[in-house]
Amino acid sequence: MSRIASVLLPMPLPEAFDYAEPEGMGLEVGDQVAAPLGPRLVRGVVTALREAAGGNRPLKPIGAKLEEAPLPPGTLEFVQWAARYAADVPGAALAIALRGARVPKPKPERVVAATGQAPARPTAARTKVLETLAGTQMSPADLARAAGVSSGVIKGLVDEGVLAVRLVEAQARFDAPDLSLPGHALNPSQAAAAKGLVAMLGEGGFNVALLDGVTGSGKTEVYLEAAHAALAADPQAQVLILLPEIALTQAVIGRVATRFGAAPGEWHSDIAPPLRRQVWDGVASGACRIVVGARSALFLPFRKLALIVVDEEHDSSYKQEEGFIYQARDLAVARGKIEEAAVVLASATPSLESLRNAETGRYRWLRLISRHGTAQLPDITLIDLRDSPPDKGRWLSPPLVEAMTETLAAGEQTLLFLNRRGYAPLVLCKSCGERLTAPDTDSWLVEHRYSGRLVCHLTGFSMPKPEACPHCGAKDSLVSIGPGVERVEEEARALFPDARVAVFSSDTVWDAKEARRLVASMEDGEIDILVATQAAAKGHNFPKLTLVGVVDADLGLRGGDLRAAERTYQLLAQATGRAGRRDRPGRALLQTYAPDHAVMQALKVQDRDAFTETELNERELAGLPPFGRLAAVILSGPDPVALDTFARGMAEAAPNTEGVRIYGPADAPLALIRGRRRKRFLVQAGRGVDLSAYMAAWRARVRPPGAIRLAIDMDPYSFL
Repeated sequence: MSRIASVLLPMPLPEAFDYAEPEGMGLEVGDQVAAPLGPRLVRGVVTALREAAGGNRPLKPIGAKLEEAPLPPGTLEFVQWAARYAADVPGAALAIALRGARVPKPKPERVVAATGQAPARPTAARTKVLETLAGTQMSPADLARAAGVSSGVIKGLVDEGVLAVRLVEAQARFDAPDLSLPGHALNPSQAAAAKGLVAMLGEGGFNVALLDGVTGSGKTEVYLEAAHAALAADPQAQVLILLPEIALTQAVIGRVATRFGAAPGEWHSDIAPPLRRQVWDGVASGACRIVVGARSALFLPFRKLALIVVDEEHDSSYKQEEGFIYQARDLAVARGKIEEAAVVLASATPSLESLRNAETGRYRWLRLISRHGTAQLPDITLIDLRDSPPDKGRWLSPPLVEAMTETLAAGEQTLLFLNRRGYAPLVLCKSCGERLTAPDTDSWLVEHRYSGRLVCHLTGFSMPKPEACPHCGAKDSLVSIGPGVERVEEEARALFPDARVAVFSSDTVWDAKEARRLVASMEDGEIDILVATQAAAKGHNFPKLTLVGVVDADLGLRGGDLRAAERTYQLLAQATGRAGRRDRPGRALLQTYAPDHAVMQALKVQDRDAFTETELNERELAGLPPFGRLAAVILSGPDPVALDTFARGMAEAAPNTEGVRIYGPADAPLALIRGRRRKRFLVQAGRGVDLSAYMAAWRARVRPPGAIRLAIDMDPYSFL
């Protein structure tokens, strides 16, 4: 009797589709297949197989079983779990898991190999070619270079039949990790933490540990010891190290390569598609045993995942905000449980969720309370801008300028931190007061002096800065309000004309190669003053950096973000932690208009525990995470009347469940993006409520009209 195959397609579809398995195809769960969908064949994955019952309606047969690696059971289960958790369709999660498999394989390479036939005229050059080849195969160009001969010599041997040309599939080479290499010498605190992680791995199965260490305490070396233990315990074991920023991957890849004598697989949006395909295949085959990557690396088809490390686990970059919406830190824990793997969450400023889990014993809590070697934490001083304001038209206060002067005189480096890209965050007309925004969007246009353009960081729209106000036509009336990193750089160059000044932001560092170059320049002392956004505020180790100046410490406290205090503390603690990481003492100066704020006081005395205790108490009283759950519903559409009507109807369709409160619908703070009006709901629930199931049930009760889009964000980080 023939079988029925349920095939999940990487598309926004609610469930797998059933197809008939052709005789002799021999499908297994996880196999990739070409399944008919309308007039075309679509790649999909078999999620279930069952015997066909008599009387069933005829089903379309599967077109072909693809010669691609199947998704392992753990990966397939994880994809389906992630979709349920996100209250989204499983095809959206599957699309991420198949991203590498859908890239065409690299074209076959031409190589030459000896046929065994001797050359009719054995010249010295021909003999050298055969000696160089010595039973292997090489591309003609590589062989010519290695043998030191011209391409004509190779061609002559091919024409004579001494060498044969073959086409071979390009293969990525993933060297096996050398587990005999010694690790770095660990101080007693590091050694104790490493021992705890190794013991956890020795127990086997699923476990989670929070590696909580101050900036510069050497957390990377500790979790690399755990990686060594995992790889040594099983010759097939695989390790995944997640990082929040592409700029950090190169430094960690270098440390992994040094520790294990082999470069890991690299996975993020900046790698070329052919390499992405090779890493995907290497992970699926088990040849790639260590992967360093961004959040989407969680969806790779690991055959035997033994350890997941989430470095800088608190970082908001782990939250995917578009398409399939997920929090990679939480999904990492879920994947660890599915794979029966160990999970290490590492941070100097852990998220309140992770801290709460550590305090209650759900996670093991390993603490590193001092910096590695002789380095000490920097002294932190608050500059009250009400008492020491910058000069008119300036953004750096006199105390900060004086500290920079002293630092430069000592031959040391300064980091000026401002988490705002561009030259100025707002451009307005001094004649009519018009604030320039992107077309069909509420987002302000940001001036970028480097390019001479006004840019919307939300939609990507850009335009040359006009000579006249587009609203009233007044010429030379547009003024730039507030500072961005480019404006701070301009001021630093004016104050210190002999200093070497550079900017580190996503506008000046376009890819991983440029990030490596800039970081290397800073490490080598070729930069005196680095003006940077959060791209340089975490994970980097600059030996000569002794002064960090935070230009606008209050920036993250503005707005209605429920996590504003926590995120501001984390970001500023990470930024100030770049100072004094070697044998030179460091200091940090924070410019603020609110020096008495709890965040500023906690940073000043470096009492993270007091801050987190206060913040947790407030969260508990309000029923906010980690003591409660939140979800958001974001509706958008081109017609405001139709959107309002649908939003009211959705509110009426909400399931009536005890322990769930719904706020809204309300206009989103950014109520217009790309010509689409936006509405939001905020849903609050207790920890005992399965909020994912509730949101899925609510979603199933409504059917948005074609022009209206509905997105669900579990545990939202953005409230815009």
